[in-house]
Amino acid sequence: MAKQGKRLRNAKENLDALALRSVSDAVALVKENASAKFDETIEIAMNLGVDPRHADQMVRGVVNLPAGTGRTVRVAVFAKDDKAEEARAAGADVVGAEDLVEQVQNGQINFDRVIATPDMMPLVGRLGKQLGPKGLMPNPKVGTVTPNVTKAVQDAKGGAVEFKTQKQPIIHAGIGKASFDAAKLEENVRAFVEAVNRARPSGAKGTYIKRIALTSTMGPGIRIDPQNAVNAEG
Repeated sequence: MAKQGKRLRNAKENLDALALRSVSDAVALVKENASAKFDETIEIAMNLGVDPRHADQMVRGVVNLPAGTGRTVRVAVFAKDDKAEEARAAGADVVGAEDLVEQVQNGQINFDRVIATPDMMPLVGRLGKQLGPKGLMPNPKVGTVTPNVTKAVQDAKGGAVEFKTQKQPIIHAGIGKASFDAAKLEENVRAFVEAVNRARPSGAKGTYIKRIALTSTMGPGIRIDPQNAVNAEG
């Protein structure tokens, strides 16, 4: 841990923490400073000009990252009969109904994403205390309550990332790995920023995207010029 701390301090000393960079320059710097012995996750954080305490200023959505996330996502599907078989065929890791409800109630939550067919929601609704705090509750707004379980499972496995403001006006997510090609990371950054921009709520006033930063698991934060990230060119 001491070596990691020293490496991070050295990296920060060689960077202007307040400089606003283009997406491509930020990606290059983050990759350059991702020197841990494991494949570091690249994360994005966005400060937004909203007040999540007001319902009309909540920001929520989902984006399919063109280059994927680089991580293995375990998907659970609440479904019965033909839809359960469809989910298994699509690659779902856990499929069930009442039995899966009981499993979750017993604290067995060994998955990263939850999908449910609409008819299962009365059952899934019982799991608010278990799934809600982990951000796993299915929601039709982000495509996780749907009769099309094949697409939902494939999206979840292929790079779908949900985003949502919590108590603070901040959104953050993993958008790839340090081993990704720079062009692929840049694609993912732009896709994520565009999705958040499209999700601007009706109650947002003034500047919506205030700050964007990119970092790796063990690296320093690199600030991105929001104008550059929103525009198609850069």
